[in-house]
Amino acid sequence: MAQKDTVKNILNAAEELFSERGFAETSLRNITTKAGVNLAAVNYHFGSKKSLIQAVFARFLGPFSESLQEALAELQQRLNGEAPDMQELLMLLSHTALKAGHDSPRRLGIFMRLLGLAYTQGQGHLRRFLQKEYGAVFRTYMALVTAATPDLSDEDRFWRIHFSLGATVFTLSGAESLTAMAAHDLGKASDIAQVVDKLIPFLASGLNAPQQTV
Repeated sequence: MAQKDTVKNILNAAEELFSERGFAETSLRNITTKAGVNLAAVNYHFGSKKSLIQAVFARFLGPFSESLQEALAELQQRLNGEAPDMQELLMLLSHTALKAGHDSPRRLGIFMRLLGLAYTQGQGHLRRFLQKEYGAVFRTYMALVTAATPDLSDEDRFWRIHFSLGATVFTLSGAESLTAMAAHDLGKASDIAQVVDKLIPFLASGLNAPQQTV
């Protein structure tokens, strides 16, 4: 097996198993069995389980962050100092994610499950890695989100962003099941892009809702 194919098989196996079982519950032996390689191949190409976890995220986030950076630069130039629209920002982010996932509900769903696990499982090394590698582009995005929601306090914005992230992870990680349910209950087929288009106005409304005063 060529080295390129070996690396791809290991990443594919790790991606699926991590998303199904979690990081701690998936052993390197599980991954090598599914990938059809030996443990030495994992150690040679990745060095450790932590590095393999980071590589799984980098495979998606590398092209995603590059595309997002380009899209944000174009948006900032078009805005020319004006405040952005929250729904436009969400559309930009979602369309970039779909592009990175090649419009594949399965691949995007797997990544969203992994993202949810990164929040709920103790993977401090992963959060440090993501901050180091992709922090700059997301800080740019968050500055635009702040500009789009000037009436929110930092505290309210924090919670609304994380509530929105939770809704997004839930929806996209289960997109295949949701579209199947919609087809059964509503008699209407839909794809991942259509699901995202329905999700965005919901998220934008939550982020744009007037701040409550106590």
